[in-house]
Amino acid sequence: MAQQISTADRLKCKVFNGAFAGVVGVTCTFPLDLVKTRMQSQNKSLGGPPKYRNVFHCFTSIFKSEGPLGLYRGVGVNLLLINPEKAIKLVVNDELRRHFAVTSGKSKISVKHEVLAGAGAGSCQIVITTPMELLKIQMQLASQVPGNKMTAGSLAKKLFQEKGIKGLYKGTLVTALRDVTFSCLYFPCVGIGTQLFHSERDNKFTSFLKTLGVACVGGAAASGMVTPFDVVKTRIQTVTPGVQKVTYNGVPDTFSKVIKNEGVGALFKGCVPRMSVIAPLMAIAQSVYFIGVAEAMFGINTANY
Repeated sequence: MAQQISTADRLKCKVFNGAFAGVVGVTCTFPLDLVKTRMQSQNKSLGGPPKYRNVFHCFTSIFKSEGPLGLYRGVGVNLLLINPEKAIKLVVNDELRRHFAVTSGKSKISVKHEVLAGAGAGSCQIVITTPMELLKIQMQLASQVPGNKMTAGSLAKKLFQEKGIKGLYKGTLVTALRDVTFSCLYFPCVGIGTQLFHSERDNKFTSFLKTLGVACVGGAAASGMVTPFDVVKTRIQTVTPGVQKVTYNGVPDTFSKVIKNEGVGALFKGCVPRMSVIAPLMAIAQSVYFIGVAEAMFGINTANY
């Protein structure tokens, strides 16, 4: 009988796989995330035509005015913090699913447990997600303010000096609303989709493609549904002077002002690029996570899990 690997080794591999998956996913999808942020930060109520007419116009405008590297503005802080963020998200969900399967004595967990595992993952990740998104947004919008030379490090230092740790966690509530809701929708979709479409006869490549497809559909659907929270989060977390002229005070106030000044449709601003970002990001991350890069590196047989 094959020797079971230790809990420490199993978690070590999962954390490594989660971190690696996050880096691969962000590198592939960051330009679309930049476009999403630029679109969401536009406020029609300020008068005058919007700077970006649509997703394509936004993408080409950034490319022309800022060059190819402009599409990766702010990627540094994302790559730095995406390691713990994705590791937490994927590993916590995986371990909670494992726990529910063991305690129920069944190989397939119920939808209720799928949702609870997703909620647990989303709740834990906001510790990293909130400051990461706050800093990333400022870097993505920096070029819109003439003479802005601030870096992620100097901004983090400035916020900490002025407001303490709370300054780095501005927008925590709406980040939680977005990420917990997303995870409650996304992970059950992937879990149920995996049960429906995967087969014991699948080879590794076929299994990889099916995971990629299921995660892509789940990511697109879940991200589209939580776009209003993402728009509100972007408005609240935009602290760079000169970008916004409207002051937002908390989640209810932001929802109210966006709807009153711009209409309900504004809550879905950037929905297409957001879905275009999250669908491949989660598909790549989920698939890479299950490939088992760490297990191959450390010589661990996944059959012993």
